[in-house]
Amino acid sequence: MRTDGDTWDIVSSVGLTALGVATFRAIESLRPNALIQDPYAPWFVESAGEPHFTALLASPSSLDDLPFSGFMGMGMGIRTKFFDDFFLTAARSGVAQSTILASGLDARAYRLDWPTGTTVFEVDQPKVLEFKERVLTEHGAEPKADRRTVAVDLRDDWPTALKAAGFEPSTSSAWSAEGLLAYLPGPAHDALFERIDKLSSSGSRLALNYFPSGMDAQRFADIRAKYFSKDPFGDIDMAALFYEDERADPMQWLTAHDWSVECLNSIELANMYGEPIPDLPPELADLAEQSGYLTAIKTAN
Repeated sequence: MRTDGDTWDIVSSVGLTALGVATFRAIESLRPNALIQDPYAPWFVESAGEPHFTALLASPSSLDDLPFSGFMGMGMGIRTKFFDDFFLTAARSGVAQSTILASGLDARAYRLDWPTGTTVFEVDQPKVLEFKERVLTEHGAEPKADRRTVAVDLRDDWPTALKAAGFEPSTSSAWSAEGLLAYLPGPAHDALFERIDKLSSSGSRLALNYFPSGMDAQRFADIRAKYFSKDPFGDIDMAALFYEDERADPMQWLTAHDWSVECLNSIELANMYGEPIPDLPPELADLAEQSGYLTAIKTAN
C-alpha cells in the first residue's frame, strides 16, 4: 500500500505503471495505421529489463488471445495522440513553455516537432528521471525543444523547483496531468490545481485524463480481473496504488476559477480519431463513457 513520502524507481510502485505505458506506446507504434510513433519507448522497456514488459515487447502477438487486447494498444494511442495534439496546438498558438507533470517515460520533448523557442519542463521523481536521462544519453538522443528536468515529488513544493528551472509564471503555459490524478492523495490532488492556477497567466492551457468520480480502486481492479484473464499490465496492483480519499472535481474546480473547460469521454475521443471502440460488456462500456479527457484555458489572471 502507498505511504506518505513513498518513492519509486522505474520497476517499482507507480514507476512500474510508467513502464507499462511505454510498453503499450511501443506496441501501438507497430500497429497498421498507428495513431502515434514512439521510437523511444522500446529503449526504456529494453533497458529496464522487467520480465513481463520485455516479453510483451518481444512478442506483442501474445496479447491476441486476450479479450479486448486490441483496445489496450489502441487506447494508449488515443491517449498519447490527445496529449501530443494538445501540446502542439498550444505551442503553435504561441505558448512557449510546456510542463509535463509526472512525465514518466514520456519522450515528447524528442518526438514532437516543437516550434523554435519552446521550453519543455519534465517533472517527476528523481530516480525516474535519472533512468530516463541515462537511456536517452546512451542512445545519443537529442531533444527538439529546450528540455529541462525537474526532479521533485508532486506531493512536495514542486512550484519552487519548477521556477528554479526557469519557468516563468508571467508567460502563458501549457500543462499536462496524464495518468496522474488517481496516484495523488486528496490534499496533493487539490493543491496541484491550486498551484497550476497560481502559476498560470491568462491564456494558459491544461489537459488531463480522468476516471469516473466515485470509481474506487477495488472496483477498477475487480473489472480488470473479470474481463482480463491475464492482465496486460502484469502483476501491478492498481488497487494498492490509487488514492480514494475526498478530492475536488477537476471540471467544477477549474470552471469556478476562471478556466474555460471542455470534456470528451473516451468513446467520443476514439470516434474523433477514427478509432471506434469495439462493442464492450456493460461494465467496460460504462467505464469508457464515464472516463475521458479534459482541456481548459485560463480566461483571467
